[in-house]
Amino acid sequence: MTLDHLNALDRASFVNQLGWIFEHSSWVAERSWERRPFASLDALHAAMVEEVEHATHEEQLALLCAHPDLGARAKLSAASAGEQAGAGLNQLNRKDYDTLQSMNSAYRQKFGFPFLYAVKGNTWEDISVALVVRMENDPEEEFPIALFEVFRIARFRLEGIIQ
Repeated sequence: MTLDHLNALDRASFVNQLGWIFEHSSWVAERSWERRPFASLDALHAAMVEEVEHATHEEQLALLCAHPDLGARAKLSAASAGEQAGAGLNQLNRKDYDTLQSMNSAYRQKFGFPFLYAVKGNTWEDISVALVVRMENDPEEEFPIALFEVFRIARFRLEGIIQ
């Protein structure tokens, strides 16, 4: 898909094409449509990021909560499943899988949303280290870090579909 094609779409078609970029949060694409035309992939991504940054805290929290736990084996969107498989999370041995599930649970209990990490180009070891380090944050520190990871995930997804 090209930017020219995206820029020419009506709102419904635009949301249909990009509504999945921010996991189960098509409102980001819907609000970003108003900012067309986009001169570059950077401009499109920046517009989407700004919509999230200007959203209410409740909308941002819902966006974070819309993402699955890393390593989850059910209820994954096609995009999440592919990303996690690329990092080998679908091939963890039982011990590592149980460790990840335990860490995910502790993280979710502490922060109120799933651990978010743009896994593309990373390994299980990278992810587990990041999870351990980020568990040391307080909620006020972690919330913007989690949003930043969502922005990275969105960027990777856009790069995968925009020519």
